[in-house]
Amino acid sequence: MTSLYERDGRSIAAIERLRFFPAEVERGHGSILFEPSGRKLLDLSASWTASGLGHGHPAIVAAVSETVRNAAGASALSAANPQAVGLAEDLLSAVPGTGERRVYLGNSGSDANDVAIRACRHATGRPTVLAFEGGYHGGIGTAMAVSGVHVASGQQRDNNVVFLPYPNPLRPANGGDIASTVDAILDQARHHLATGRIACLIVEPILSDGGLVIPPAGFLSELHALCGSFAVPLICDEVKVGLARPGSLHAFALDGIEPEIVVLGKALGGGLPLSAAVGPATIMDTAPASALLTTAGNPICAAAGRAVIRTLIEEDFAGRARTAGARLFAALQRIADGHGIEAGRSAHRIGEVRGQGLVLGVELVADRASLEPDNDLAQRTVYRAWQLGAIVHYVGGNVLEITPPLVITDEQIDQAADIIDRSISDAIAGRVTDKDVEKFVGW
Repeated sequence: MTSLYERDGRSIAAIERLRFFPAEVERGHGSILFEPSGRKLLDLSASWTASGLGHGHPAIVAAVSETVRNAAGASALSAANPQAVGLAEDLLSAVPGTGERRVYLGNSGSDANDVAIRACRHATGRPTVLAFEGGYHGGIGTAMAVSGVHVASGQQRDNNVVFLPYPNPLRPANGGDIASTVDAILDQARHHLATGRIACLIVEPILSDGGLVIPPAGFLSELHALCGSFAVPLICDEVKVGLARPGSLHAFALDGIEPEIVVLGKALGGGLPLSAAVGPATIMDTAPASALLTTAGNPICAAAGRAVIRTLIEEDFAGRARTAGARLFAALQRIADGHGIEAGRSAHRIGEVRGQGLVLGVELVADRASLEPDNDLAQRTVYRAWQLGAIVHYVGGNVLEITPPLVITDEQIDQAADIIDRSISDAIAGRVTDKDVEKFVGW
């Protein structure tokens, strides 16, 4: 009988497939996914964080089921519906900011970032976008063309984008220290801002697909202040790492800032396509009817978004992310310190464990002395993890990205650490072959 994975390969366009192993997923519950055979997989990705509250969360199920039965159309394009308006009002309450603001509702982080950038260009009359090397803001249009990850891989760049280095504490620029690296980056930003051509600066508070990099404390606040001194709006892309995951409702709040524009997605829809950009009316109300998506703001997805926001806040999932993240971080650090299985075989290949809340990265290297990235080990490790019963991906070529559903239990956290340790150790020992991974190019 033809497997689900084989059918997928014969029917789904490769242009939208990013595969690391031959996973087949039939259903899910909480932090567990089930293959057609019934085998359980511990989900340590949450569908790239889109399933932030896990799979089949009752609050989302209830909200969507009720709205499907009484759906007020399928769009917010040419008529107001109570779920879309309610979601926009919820977001204005949940996202800090001052002055009169508006909410764009979209289908994905890609279109929300695209719209935010275009709105800034239109409102300011300026052409140039400041972005960061290794950044990811979307897979289509302007958002893709200002994504450092895509441009570095050969995709077409926007003609008016300038990329700044993202500060990486593990790898400061030119062999210096991270403080001097940050100063140099801010000097570059200041130089470009002073030209008077910058429409906006877009930044991820945690560089996710570029390698799960946590910037030094204070970097975002200095960057925001610098933008403010030139009256340039800062767009904070919270699509992947926001909404309680970093241990606060918003990642930018950890550095004490209130960006002019905040973009949300992935977890906002609880598994359904939904995104939002929250920003000043003076920007978001420009160029009316220039960002039209027929099903954007549809009541079903909007109802899911309202349930997500309400649940995250009322049940303090930010607090849970702090507690669960600390437990998982400690377990991973013990492995890096040499207290794992097989005499700590994994330890000398872990360059660093880093993270914030339930956004964690394990950087794999050839050795700790050189810190040379080991992309091959990362590829084999995630494949082995799948064999051992867990879904985890790598980003930046050599960093295991661990972003489980926020509902993950303590028992599952301990299991996750054991699988990761075993997977790295087995990959080092050659238990994953070239043939196993040759079809899975990943990023």
